[in-house]
Amino acid sequence: MASPPQELTLIGLCDGELDPKRYQSSYLVNKVGGQPDWLPVISRQCPRCGRCGAPLAHVAQVYCPMEASPYHRNLHLFACPGAECSGRSEGWRVLRSQCLETEVAAARAASRPAPAQGASLSTTDWCDTADDWGMEEEEEGGGDDGWGGGVKKDTLVQQEAAAPEAEEGPALSEVDVGSRLQDLSLGESHEDVPVFRPFFISVVEESDLCGEDEDLEHARELLREYERRGGAVAVGEPDGSEEKYEKTRARHGDTVFSRFMKKISLCPQQILRYGHGRKPLFISEPPSNMAQAVSACGSCGGSRTFEMQLMPALVSLLRRGGGGAEAELEFGTVLVYTCANSCWTSGSGSAVEEFCFVQADPDQQLFK
Repeated sequence: MASPPQELTLIGLCDGELDPKRYQSSYLVNKVGGQPDWLPVISRQCPRCGRCGAPLAHVAQVYCPMEASPYHRNLHLFACPGAECSGRSEGWRVLRSQCLETEVAAARAASRPAPAQGASLSTTDWCDTADDWGMEEEEEGGGDDGWGGGVKKDTLVQQEAAAPEAEEGPALSEVDVGSRLQDLSLGESHEDVPVFRPFFISVVEESDLCGEDEDLEHARELLREYERRGGAVAVGEPDGSEEKYEKTRARHGDTVFSRFMKKISLCPQQILRYGHGRKPLFISEPPSNMAQAVSACGSCGGSRTFEMQLMPALVSLLRRGGGGAEAELEFGTVLVYTCANSCWTSGSGSAVEEFCFVQADPDQQLFK
């Protein structure tokens, strides 16, 4: 997901389950759940809840290099599955990591196994495997180009790049080797951490969503349902001009929620909104001191700016893999603010923590 011009907002949609038996995930992939795919120079992070101290579950991975920047760049979002924590900001962590392409190349070279010396195949060895010639490649490399359909090439290239990596060469790619080696160090610390079923995230520009009649009708029904429950009622002007809202306060607050619903009406199933430097879409009245509440960058001391947010429709996707019970994760929207300069120190080996602000959904059942 390349950082778009500031006047554009990108929308993230669920684009099918990421089956690890068919697709090789990497840091280039936008996804929900699963295990985080760290850049090859970043040590594996195991963040914990700031409220209860429990290990956090991986919620989303976003590949988001800045425009005209030489760095690969990722955001990883984690949340506490505790019922009392997921709706609070202290129950979430967001980590930013970056690295140069030269560092990726160096990591690949370091992970490439040395060529075997003095080893030769005997006649029987050759014959034993002759009948299986090519079968493994067919099973592992059965490529599928279906996950990236409809996604703009200039906003999302990583999903199409992920599958070919699995087909190149006789084994795992060098980048994935580093990731797998990191997995070996997880040990018992990760045993109790829930892992959500992984899904691809496809990306479209919000301006391209016009004309979705079925989605619009669904959105209108959500608004009508909200209004029946006592929300602010939208009143259309006789001349067809922009709508205005009655000043009657909804039982959950003021008209902020109605504006939120109206904004997402073009695509109620959106799970992510991305707009670096744009204004966030609040689901309820934000604190009056929101600008002061967003802390400065912990690395360079500079200011932070809004970059992305998770949306209520994501909640229904966050289910544990392997047929386990559904994790208790409830939120309205999760706003992510990152260093305006995207500062980075090469060679640090650790991700940088950024700022997130969680708002509870005033009417969560509308999105279920």
